[in-house]
Amino acid sequence: MASQTGKTGPQRLTTLGGFTCARKVMTELSQKDIYSPPMRAIHGILCVEIAMVFYAVQDAMMKSLLETYSVWMLIFFRALVSVIILSPIILWLGAPYRILTPLWPIHAVRGALFAIAFALFYAAFPFMGLAEVVTIFFSAPLFTAILAALWLKETIGPHRAGALIVGFIGILIAMNPTGDSFTWVALLPLGTAVMYAVSQVLARIIGDRETTLTVGLHTLFFSGLAILPFGWLVAQIVGGNPEFRHLDFNFFSQFWAGWDILIFMGAIGMVGYVLLGRAYQVAPASLIAPFDYTYLPIAVALGYFLFDEVPPQTTILGMGLIILSGLYLGYREIRALRKTEEPAIVAETTFVPGNPLPAQVTDEYEAPDQPGSR
Repeated sequence: MASQTGKTGPQRLTTLGGFTCARKVMTELSQKDIYSPPMRAIHGILCVEIAMVFYAVQDAMMKSLLETYSVWMLIFFRALVSVIILSPIILWLGAPYRILTPLWPIHAVRGALFAIAFALFYAAFPFMGLAEVVTIFFSAPLFTAILAALWLKETIGPHRAGALIVGFIGILIAMNPTGDSFTWVALLPLGTAVMYAVSQVLARIIGDRETTLTVGLHTLFFSGLAILPFGWLVAQIVGGNPEFRHLDFNFFSQFWAGWDILIFMGAIGMVGYVLLGRAYQVAPASLIAPFDYTYLPIAVALGYFLFDEVPPQTTILGMGLIILSGLYLGYREIRALRKTEEPAIVAETTFVPGNPLPAQVTDEYEAPDQPGSR
């Protein structure tokens, strides 16, 4: 086999074994149809649909594993597995993928937000049904719209304002604060939604300056670092209470008993995260966002078949209003998008086997054999 010195990862994929014919075909297709707007839309929708399945399975595993492991351990090992898998892949692929990035402060903030947000999310699992937790969490797009208006100065017209009001009515119905079954635990997934919305606004700031794998690596890496001090602090406050045993900081005591399950869970979460990030990079967010709601019926089904959970009517009604609100917001985004230019293509969107590095990123990313490219 010929030496591959000096070639980037995608180029290696087409030269291994001398598949020059395949390289020619990929080049011709990529220049014509693969990344046309319709194909990018299909690509993004498929990625987000598959990602929702992975996420639902991961969260069902999380809910089950909390009977044995702490929240902190599960989040940390999910991040650890992701870093172990993604780091060598990024190093092998080369530019425009990179390990070292000047945008690391934004990634660090996003990672900390992810760690704290999903610690709140999983902490609610022992007290609430899977469908109830995820329904409240799916208010995140509503908070994203508000934060984008306040922070990024995006406009909220009367139609969007009406959709937001309907969505927040759905949140109140799903939480049912006046019901006998309401507890403060319902505020945990609401906090997750707010923090997740902030992280999504930060993702808009990153924009097309990073590839999916780079964003995924750094967000998960920093979330793994942030969860350790946060978990220790929470454990000092609630430690010793049997009701909150899933928040104890008994970190490695039972790891070896189920390390294979932890690795599998971490790998599922990583694949889901990368697929979702990919979806939002290759297709407009306004098109992709409504398909996130596929997660909700999947979560309801898993909660029913795995945990014998039947969500209350308030949850189902609130879920319906939140979905309708999110879909209408997406529809308004698509209408607005038709009046604007096509958003910029991210680096990896056109960096496929046989293609040179696109002009829009050659100034930012150096060749892989030069110092500073990683």
